[in-house]
Amino acid sequence: MNDSSRRTFLRGAGLLGAGAAVSALPALGAPAASATFGHHGPDFEDGRFTLAVLPDTQYLFDADRGDPAPLDATLRYVTGGDENIVFLAHLGDLTESGQPGEFEQISRSFQHLDRRRFPYSTLAGNHDIKSSTDDQRGRTPYLDAFGPHRQRGSRTFRGASPDGYNSHHVFRAGGREWLLLALDWRPSAGGLEWARSVLARNPRLPAILTIHELVWADEAGQARFSEFGQKVWDELIAGNDQIFLTLNGHFWPPGRAVKQNRAGHDVHLHITNYQDRYYGGSAMIRLYRFDLARNVIDVRTFSPWLADQAPRLNELQRQEIERTGPADYFSLEIDFESRFAGFAPVPVPPARPAERQLIRGTVAYWRFEGQEGAPVDKVRDLSGRGNDLVRVTLPGSAPEALRFSGEFSGRQPSRSSLRFDGGKKPARGGYLRTADSAPMNAETFARGYTVEAFVKLPADFKDGKHAWAAIFGRQGSGGKAGKTGDDPGEPSATLSLSDGAAFQWAVFPVNQNGISTCWGHELALEEWIHVAAVNDGRRTTLYVDGCPVLRNPKTTAAGIANPGGSWLIGAYAYDSIVEQAFHGWLGDVRVVARALEPREFMLG
Repeated sequence: MNDSSRRTFLRGAGLLGAGAAVSALPALGAPAASATFGHHGPDFEDGRFTLAVLPDTQYLFDADRGDPAPLDATLRYVTGGDENIVFLAHLGDLTESGQPGEFEQISRSFQHLDRRRFPYSTLAGNHDIKSSTDDQRGRTPYLDAFGPHRQRGSRTFRGASPDGYNSHHVFRAGGREWLLLALDWRPSAGGLEWARSVLARNPRLPAILTIHELVWADEAGQARFSEFGQKVWDELIAGNDQIFLTLNGHFWPPGRAVKQNRAGHDVHLHITNYQDRYYGGSAMIRLYRFDLARNVIDVRTFSPWLADQAPRLNELQRQEIERTGPADYFSLEIDFESRFAGFAPVPVPPARPAERQLIRGTVAYWRFEGQEGAPVDKVRDLSGRGNDLVRVTLPGSAPEALRFSGEFSGRQPSRSSLRFDGGKKPARGGYLRTADSAPMNAETFARGYTVEAFVKLPADFKDGKHAWAAIFGRQGSGGKAGKTGDDPGEPSATLSLSDGAAFQWAVFPVNQNGISTCWGHELALEEWIHVAAVNDGRRTTLYVDGCPVLRNPKTTAAGIANPGGSWLIGAYAYDSIVEQAFHGWLGDVRVVARALEPREFMLG
């Protein structure tokens, strides 16, 4: 659901005034009852997926005083297919008194998931069993209703502890597998040992721990360990780096905290429980929306049952449709690759052969391979066309101002780069240029061109000393090429960066007297970025990470005016005078005498 449709929905429910605006949330209408896991199944390879979390439902199943309707609506929502929900985890206290009749009722509700083979886990809370016991208690109505036998048709169930009260699942999402542990009410020493053995048997899987009791929260939403929760932390969580997220119910209000484990990595500790709210919590569901590309988990909490009844709700019910406080509506920033590197490092793919990059029309291809930290003298043109590069050092600069680096983008063909340490006022650093005899110096690219490179900017790029640092360009001004429009002293072509770290491709085309300019957006620092300027003989388009930017000119612009100079990598030259060298890292650079489609970029 987009933002405007969500606002329309909430206004219809009487929750927003005509001018109110809110952040986007998942679709709140109940899905069709006919939706099935098989028909509307999740996309297990999509880097955006959702884990649904369902806390204490005990008041909905309290002898003859409960109501299964809220839970039924929530489970229909989960299988509806509007979210890419891959798994549902219940946090315990399914029932109020743990009686057979109560379990019969909630068991009927969960048959909605069973019929669709939708993966889920449950665990016993203190209201589902005798709270004075641990997981060695023997047979109970909970075990009869939700024991391991119930999971025989599950796609994710991987087994249970001998007593049957602790279980683990492995689900696929975002192109990888994830482990979920579902631990009983105050598991015994044997139960915790079983959990450690599961982690040991799955040493490369990131793990989510669900348990009924672990942390409680104060009114400000700050979570703290209970006495038993501290024991679980000490004996299970702290020493197992795989566990990055824990989820528990039992206490209220909701809250969260972050604690570092023994490996020095963050573990996110969350408590979610709404049984104290209207209608026993109205089967509130917590959605953990993973976005692996953005390195974010967006968390949202709402009641599908109440949402389905809008706009026929009274004032109290309207207030309970969704929870928007900081303990229920927030985002976690997690660098998944870095966080999981200790137990599941992402393998670095080998370098792609240079020959594969020599596609039709390649004029020059430079990759920067040398000993880490060694100064650069020359770089060979791997296209075989003779457009080799030679080093130029600006006055007063040391050899290490331009050196080989072992840093690289995982998407670039080679596995190394150049580190430029340049600046201006005065001009300093080192750069590379084509020799005077290089065939490329005569090119005008009248029928089209593509210039692409990998770029990484350091944290200090915006300190005011590097504005308009150039990645690639032509030595020689537009004026020397016979142009009189705009500022003839500007280079005939340059790919540079503004003081705000935005790409600019500025060129004097063959068929124009003035400059044609493409503008990008402000870039993130300390991240590798692919940039490509593409001209098809009529229009020029600037791409960042394979995506076209907004401010690309629509006027006809063919080729690049030739002032008779060399091509430069890592330097900006105004009126043929080099004003500064680049500051940052450059990976592979390729020039092709035709317009490439994004699928042909070096991104692979």
